[in-house]
Amino acid sequence: QVQLVESGGGLVQAGGSLRLSCAASGIIFTTNAMGWYRQAPGKQRELVATIFNSGSTNYTDSVKGRFTISRDNAKNTVYLQMNSLKPEDTAVYSCNADLHTTSWGPSMRYWGKGTLVTVSS
Repeated sequence: QVQLVESGGGLVQAGGSLRLSCAASGIIFTTNAMGWYRQAPGKQRELVATIFNSGSTNYTDSVKGRFTISRDNAKNTVYLQMNSLKPEDTAVYSCNADLHTTSWGPSMRYWGKGTLVTVSS
């Protein structure tokens, strides 16, 4: 069984920074991509950033230039460095991983439980 555990959320003032971490544990053969989603109260969940096994990254427009996603493949951990935070960044941030648990089976997506980020004005 694969588990994703996020950490690093909290309360920060506008303009501040936070660094989120998500560690994947369990039987993992290879990881295709890892990413961060967020869901603000009353809004749909949105994809914030993705990092692929190649190292390439994607960001939603609202965080470009402020957030940086990175990963440590040896530790199966993905990070989200969030700078210049705004009140509209307030949300529950969840980690997602698309990975293989065997060499022959299809990849599957796993989710963490999420960590709350609150940005005060």
